[in-house]
Amino acid sequence: MFGRLLDHLEEWIIAFLMGAATLLIFVAVVHRYAAGAHYPASLQFIQDGLLKINLGWAQELCIYMFIWMAKFGAAYGVRHGTHVGVDTLVRTLSPEKARWLTLIGLAGGAIFTIVVGTMGAVLVWDDGLKYSLFHALGSDVSSLTEGATTPDLELPVWIEYMCIPVASYLMCFRFLQVMHKFWTKGELPHHEVAHVEGLEDVDNYVPTAEGTLK
Repeated sequence: MFGRLLDHLEEWIIAFLMGAATLLIFVAVVHRYAAGAHYPASLQFIQDGLLKINLGWAQELCIYMFIWMAKFGAAYGVRHGTHVGVDTLVRTLSPEKARWLTLIGLAGGAIFTIVVGTMGAVLVWDDGLKYSLFHALGSDVSSLTEGATTPDLELPVWIEYMCIPVASYLMCFRFLQVMHKFWTKGELPHHEVAHVEGLEDVDNYVPTAEGTLK
C-alpha cells in the first residue's frame, strides 16, 4: 500500500512540475511579446494593463521547478530502469559473477545517493532551515545564519536545495527496492527494446539472482 502510494506521489509530482513549468513558460513568453506589441490608441489600455503585470520571476521559478523535476525523475528512472548504464563488463562475465557485480552496482548506487542526501541535508540545515525553524518556534536565533535568498522570488535558498536530500533519499530507497527485488526474485527493471522496422531486435541481457540468464 505504501509503495503504491509512493509510486503515484512520485509520478504526480513529476507530472505537476513538468506541466506547471511548461504552462508558466508559455504564459511568460506570450506576456512578453504581447506587452511589447504596438497597439492602436483605442487598445492602449491592454498594453498598459500588461505592463503592470510583473513576470520577471517566472524564469527563476521554472528553473527551480525543473531542478525538482529532474531530481524526482532520477528516482523514477531507478525504479523503471531507464538510467543509462555501461554493461560491457557484465556481459563478459559468467551469469553468477554478473549477478554479484549487479548487486555491487546497486549497493554502490544506494551508498552514493545516501551520502549525497546526507550532505544535502546538512547544507539545507546550515543554510537557513535551522534559522527558519527556530525562528518559527520563537527561539533565540541571534547566533544563527539566516541564509541566502533567491534573486527574483526572494525565497530562502534552502527551499530550492531541499530537493537534494528529499530526492536523493528517495533515489536511495529505489536502489534498495530494486536490489531487494533482484536478490529475492532475480528481476531487474528495464525498458523493452523498441522495435525498429528493418532492424533486428536486440535481446536484453539480464542476470538473475540464481545466476542464470533471462
